[in-house]
Amino acid sequence: MPVTYSLIASATSNGSVASITFSAIPQTYTDLVIRLTARNTGTNVDNSLAIQPNGSTTNDSSTWLSGSGSAASSSRSTVDFNAGRITSGNATANTFGSNELYIPNYTSATNKPMSIFGVAETNATAVEMRVNAMLWSNTAAITSLSITTDGVGNFASGSTFFLYGIKNS
Repeated sequence: MPVTYSLIASATSNGSVASITFSAIPQTYTDLVIRLTARNTGTNVDNSLAIQPNGSTTNDSSTWLSGSGSAASSSRSTVDFNAGRITSGNATANTFGSNELYIPNYTSATNKPMSIFGVAETNATAVEMRVNAMLWSNTAAITSLSITTDGVGNFASGSTFFLYGIKNS
């Protein structure tokens, strides 16, 4: 069967904002995808994202692999969805990180697996590329998703976020 992407909502930061929330997500799709290009106003070179399904900051776990151009690492967190990578204030000016978050079966009455692939951008070798496998241990359908920077700073002006619904037919 063909896969069909439908744009549900989009947001662009017109100034420094702490979070982006997609609310009232329709329950008519099979899967969700968020594509974003973002920059953080903090003082690091790169930073993580935090994902909050239905505003929840509990029952989540994340395992990730990352590479920086000079080293590779992996880790696990049961504190939050420490996900993806975005460019921050000390990176090359006017560069943004890119990420894609995939959530299959977001309406099902089962725990919700998620995956995200992200990379920050700068003219250096110390910036990270990261892939995460995440699990939200909650059987509620996802009706909203909030995205924040996981650390100091906000999303910079010009950061863009797109929410897509996917149908398998």
